[in-house]
Amino acid sequence: MKVSHHISDINFIEDRMILSVDEREITVEIAEISEKLLAASDMERSIYKISPSGYGIHWPLIDEDLSVDKLMKDKL
Repeated sequence: MKVSHHISDINFIEDRMILSVDEREITVEIAEISEKLLAASDMERSIYKISPSGYGIHWPLIDEDLSVDKLMKDKL
């Protein structure tokens, strides 16, 4: 399966998520993408798994899945 994006890191600053994707930084307002992530603690946000294909991110402690393509829409 072809990898869609190479995510090297995810950080959170206040109510924003900063994705390091394909050697670029993409900033997303958490309130626009996920109520679960917005309500999550720093520890819950810090534990995530990027799918091997690069298409999704999963946060197991809050049972949240997000599409990388959706997060990056209009950002590239």
